[in-house]
Amino acid sequence: MTEMTPAEAQEIEATDGYVAAELCGVTLHVKPAGQWRPSYLRSLREGDYDTWAVGVMSAEDAAKFVDLDATFDEIAEFTSTAMGTAGETPGKSGGRSRSSRTTRKR
Repeated sequence: MTEMTPAEAQEIEATDGYVAAELCGVTLHVKPAGQWRPSYLRSLREGDYDTWAVGVMSAEDAAKFVDLDATFDEIAEFTSTAMGTAGETPGKSGGRSRSSRTTRKR
C-alpha cells in the first residue's frame, strides 16, 4: 500500500472523503476503497459497473460514469488510479483467510 502524505490526506478530507480520478477526460470522484461495501466490490469484480458506480460515487458522478460508456480498459485504469490515489491497492479484500494449519479428521 502506498503511504499517503499529510497534504494528500487533507485534500481527500476537503473533498468530503472522495478521491478524484479521470475517466475519458472527465474528472469523477470516488469514495476511498476502504469505505466501499463488499457488495460494491463484488459488483466491480463481476463487471456490473453501473451498480458499482452508484455505490461509490455521488449521484451526479455516477450518472456521468454511465453516460461516458467507457471501455473495459478505461474503467480498469480509472479504478486503479482512484484506488491508488486513496492509498489503496486493487486486489482481494482484507477478509479473513483460511488457516494454513491442517486439521486432522477424527
